[in-house]
Amino acid sequence: MFRLFSFIALFLATNVLAAPKSELWDFWNISDESNAQVISHQPWQQFLDRYLVTEGENTLVRYVRVSSDDKQNLKRYLEQLASIDPRTLNQAEQYAYWVNLYNAITVDLILDRYPVKSITKLGGLFSFGPWGDDVITIAGQTLTLNDIEHRILRPIWNDPRTHYAVNCASLGCPNLQTQAFNAQNSNALLDQAAATYINSSKGINIQGDKATLSSIYEWFAEDFSAQGGVMAHISQYRPEVAQFKGKLDYDYDWALNSK
Repeated sequence: MFRLFSFIALFLATNVLAAPKSELWDFWNISDESNAQVISHQPWQQFLDRYLVTEGENTLVRYVRVSSDDKQNLKRYLEQLASIDPRTLNQAEQYAYWVNLYNAITVDLILDRYPVKSITKLGGLFSFGPWGDDVITIAGQTLTLNDIEHRILRPIWNDPRTHYAVNCASLGCPNLQTQAFNAQNSNALLDQAAATYINSSKGINIQGDKATLSSIYEWFAEDFSAQGGVMAHISQYRPEVAQFKGKLDYDYDWALNSK
């Protein structure tokens, strides 16, 4: 029995540390730049307006206060997005579509199991969180949260700022944005989210000759290589970091982003 539990602990630890690679799912790498269709994300915006609150460095979700009607409205919003084939949209609309979809699904998963102390408690017996679970079907394809982030968003857009856009319902994560993404505001929101996170203690906390960085920068270091690496990327938003020559450590808080 002890050996069994030891194996389980090792299995879970390995899965925590082994972040998924960016691997393109070719099916989704299509767009129609001539399509001027605009997807409404107003239902998601209404949810954010009602249930997000900022405390210190964190933007928190008041899960306990979400009404039954708003839970159903969120599910209807997801059904609305699932009825759209995003490949017919232009890339700017697609990016907003996938980010909002990811974040809304994550909140919906938490609400279905609330109260829960951490998103890592969701998923199957041997799962560290729900990211590998089938969560939605779009254009005849069944997707997981991992698919959306690591097989669509990361490889198609190759923008490391995507890590500041998708939210994993945890305190260590970049905050869930108070605005829904759309084709017009995505770039500004990404820069704002990056600057906010990097200038917070959960992004990088410097104490003397030691800096504790978010584990995001360890898990996905390769995504920042095109910008000269993690520290070069961080320095764009926090210039004094460029002079730091001390020891680097990594940390991440998986506690639920709950109010």
